[in-house]
Formats: sequence, C-alpha cells, structure tokens
Amino acid sequence: MAENKLNYKKMVNDALRQVVLRTLRSVAQDGLPPGHHLYISFLTALPETKIAAELKQQFPDEMTIVLQNQFWDLAVTDEGFSVTLNFNKIPHELVIPIKALTGFADPLAEFTLQFGGEDSTGAFDEGATVEKTTVGESEAKIEKVVELDNFRKT
Repeated sequence: MAENKLNYKKMVNDALRQVVLRTLRSVAQDGLPPGHHLYISFLTALPETKIAAELKQQFPDEMTIVLQNQFWDLAVTDEGFSVTLNFNKIPHELVIPIKALTGFADPLAEFTLQFGGEDSTGAFDEGATVEKTTVGESEAKIEKVVELDNFRKT
C-alpha cells in the first residue's frame, strides 16, 4: 500500500481545536449564554503555557479550568487564549496556547472534545490525534485486516 502523505488525523485535530477558539471568541464578544459553562483542560508543562508558579506546582502536567460565572479579560488569538480566574480568591492570568489543549466540554450542549498529544516528556506531539469517541470496534481489530491477495492461487 502506498504511504499516505496526507495527515488526516492532524488536520481533524487542528480543525477541532479551532472549534474551541471560535467558541471562546463568541464568549469573549457576547458573553457566556445562560446555563452554559465550559471545561477546558490543557497541558501546563509547555513553555508557551503561562500560569502562576504556585499553580504550576499544584498542576505540573495538566489542569482543567471552568469558565462559568467569574472570569475576566478573556482574549482569543489565532495562537490560543488568555483569561483571568480566581484561585483561592486571588486573580491569576492564564495564557494557554492552542496546542496545549487536551479537552473541552460544554455540559449543557452535551458537547465534548478530547485531544491527544502528550508524549512521555510532556511535550506536545504535532502529529497528535483526537481520541476516538466511538464505542465498539477497537483500532486493534481494524489493524488485523489481512489482504486476501496474499493467499489466492494463481
């Protein structure tokens, strides 16, 4: 079989990350619609992720934040977003690059995204894939497909 030069998994992963940024742009402009709250998980170990030292110490690898009632200064760029949240009644600005995102959920809309991408060193893998959300056939079963041409008598 020919090598696939089109990295569809990365393209889908990138497109779904844009869904998160579009959602955040809408929230920054119009506010959070009533009843909605957003869970956003991200890698804290990336150099581009900017969080307070005490938060980094408490969450050395990954952190989940909730945007609901009290958040300020939400700003979204093509590279990611920043937001101010209170932790123990102390405001902290968080700067989160798009490539650090590991998860996103809006429970009211029953919408969830999970992103892969963390290797053992905590660095982001540019070839990361979105985790499968389907139930049933495992990827291992799919990989066991054997071409019948190898067994045909000629």
